[in-house]
Amino acid sequence: MEPKRLNEKFFIILRGKSKKGFSRGCIGRVETESANGELMGILYGCATNAGTPKNGGLVRKEDTYPLTRHQAQLLLFVASVSRRLELLCNPQLFSAICELSPNDLVVIRYKKGHLPGMVKNLMKIGRKESKEDLHMLGFEVEFVDSDKNMASAKPAAPLPIFSAADVIQVVPSYSVHLGLHWREGKCEGSRKAVTHISSTSSIEKSSPQVTENQNQSACEDQRLDLSPTPPLEVGSLVEVVSNTGVKVHGVIHWLGVPEGKTGDWAGIELDYDVNGCSDGLYQGQRYFTCKGNRALFVPITKCSPDSRFIHSSTEGPVRVTEPRTVPPYEDSGEDAPPVPESEALPLFVGKMKGIQGHINSCYLDATLFSLFSSSVTVDSVCCKPAANEQPLTCTLRTIINRLRRQGFVPAESVMNLREQLGCDTFRTHEKDPEEFISVLFQKVLRIEPLLRLRSEEGTSHGAYTLQIFLEKEQIKQMPTVQHLLDTSCQSGHLQFEAVPSCLIIQMPRCGNKYKMFSHILPSTELDITDLLHNAPRECFICGDLARLECLQCLPDNKLQPGRVKQFCNACNTQVHIHPSRRSHSPSALSVPADAESSAPVPRHKMELFAVLCIQTSHFVSFVKYGPDPHSWLFFDSMADRCGDDQNGYSIPEVRACPELGDFLSQPEEDLAWANPFQAPELVRRLLCDSYMFLYHTSATPPSEPDIVQF
Repeated sequence: MEPKRLNEKFFIILRGKSKKGFSRGCIGRVETESANGELMGILYGCATNAGTPKNGGLVRKEDTYPLTRHQAQLLLFVASVSRRLELLCNPQLFSAICELSPNDLVVIRYKKGHLPGMVKNLMKIGRKESKEDLHMLGFEVEFVDSDKNMASAKPAAPLPIFSAADVIQVVPSYSVHLGLHWREGKCEGSRKAVTHISSTSSIEKSSPQVTENQNQSACEDQRLDLSPTPPLEVGSLVEVVSNTGVKVHGVIHWLGVPEGKTGDWAGIELDYDVNGCSDGLYQGQRYFTCKGNRALFVPITKCSPDSRFIHSSTEGPVRVTEPRTVPPYEDSGEDAPPVPESEALPLFVGKMKGIQGHINSCYLDATLFSLFSSSVTVDSVCCKPAANEQPLTCTLRTIINRLRRQGFVPAESVMNLREQLGCDTFRTHEKDPEEFISVLFQKVLRIEPLLRLRSEEGTSHGAYTLQIFLEKEQIKQMPTVQHLLDTSCQSGHLQFEAVPSCLIIQMPRCGNKYKMFSHILPSTELDITDLLHNAPRECFICGDLARLECLQCLPDNKLQPGRVKQFCNACNTQVHIHPSRRSHSPSALSVPADAESSAPVPRHKMELFAVLCIQTSHFVSFVKYGPDPHSWLFFDSMADRCGDDQNGYSIPEVRACPELGDFLSQPEEDLAWANPFQAPELVRRLLCDSYMFLYHTSATPPSEPDIVQF
């Protein structure tokens, strides 16, 4: 390995473009750092000369992510900058790849499929002609052949070299605990465990409260199974034997119960094309996406671990031990402020991060993380005098403070909140987020309804969430949230009496069984100007003060379908001269008496800050942690598990999701024609599984963040 220079700092650019040509995915080395947060660095080239400095320039520190020398060398050998960023967004896998050494077992993306193999060497690539140069690093890998032996090519034949981005899986550590070996004795005995729970401290800033190294040790000590067969989960390598004895291999991408079936099934992406298989569709329903003729759906009982990796039964079963004690939390008595954008990734991203799930708590975990992990606006809604503190309020405050200070909340804290809610179903059963939100704001925070809605009859009622109601025929196949909101409120003759500080919109679906739309496009900005009662509105045609509104014009293809249609008197007459609109019945708008006809109408807009999603009865969330378009997190409170159902515990995970920002930054007309099945995994999941969208009122951020006060 190359000698390390003292105080050497490397980085990768996550967003933006600097003055000297640094762009996303580029890797550089810090030369100097200015007081105003700018880095002067040298940029390394790409492809064959990736380790040679290309030029220097300035880049904002907040637009970069720190790397170790080893990580920089691995990423330099990845020629595609998008593949570099994709790998960085999977910190548990990248961390495991960084720790690979000879004789470790991996799965490699090779040609048109995936193959298991063994790392033979860590290879230096490229010439180093000056001290500024940097060797790239790749992995020399030996494959398992079709006879399940180690590949027996000619001894002199060089082995292929792969980049870090070619490694799609590191064999889980439970295989090593059970004495994993190659068939026919080619490679025996246990080896160093390389796991998805490996430490990510090298790509994250250290935290004095909870470190990934502690979590790794806790999980590796307890990555258990009571039988010789490891549990099957999403990402497991499996094989399936047909009734005719044909054996196929693949990777599990989906687990659940398909429509019309009973028992658990697995959706598997096979290593090669098989006639009769699909691209992730099963009986007209899409469960995941892959290349055509690769997706196989079978009962989970038909699957078994890939026999190319088999397990020895010479060792006795490992006993389940108690989970290692989570580092204690000391409440300072002061409420923690929302986490700044610059500190969110080091604090949250990784395994054992966020809120730990337990006994069907995902609806509650995802909701709390969405509301309180980084949202300044929700804090301003939740301000309550300290004298009104009750046990429920204190419990919630502890959860929020611990999340913001340690980045992790153990399951015991959330179970305590569930117990205090007092309802048996909250303690033991999965509920809907909207039911929990109503109880949270009304009973725990004692806040008045977030919305005041006015009906056609003039009556007013309060609500904490807004349910979308409409007929499917009213709207196109892949609508935006703006389109759904406008159509639902117009059809139901509902108006907002005031601009809400927080707007939580529930999509037209019922759990995971019924979805009115297969995909919904998030509106990052929501304009509610035309849905306000007794507020001035502008004419859809000329922009003057509107005085009439026409519901029948809403779906008109010649008048921008889905847009609210209100007109001044002159434009209303002109539009309804058309033969197709003569039967319309425009209604009069409530116009403020002091409104001026030609004065510009102020727009009232709200910004998206979180989305709750559901798939196979499991809730996850996407959260915007800062103003940058790429500042998105993905949270799953039960992403993994240590031990069995009786003695184990859930492992929550938070992942950075900048690809969501890339997708949502496109023009809306481009998004309308986008193919959701070709989008990155997390983007596709958001489009397909969205359940509830959370918005806050657009405003200039305060100089100091608000703090939840109870």
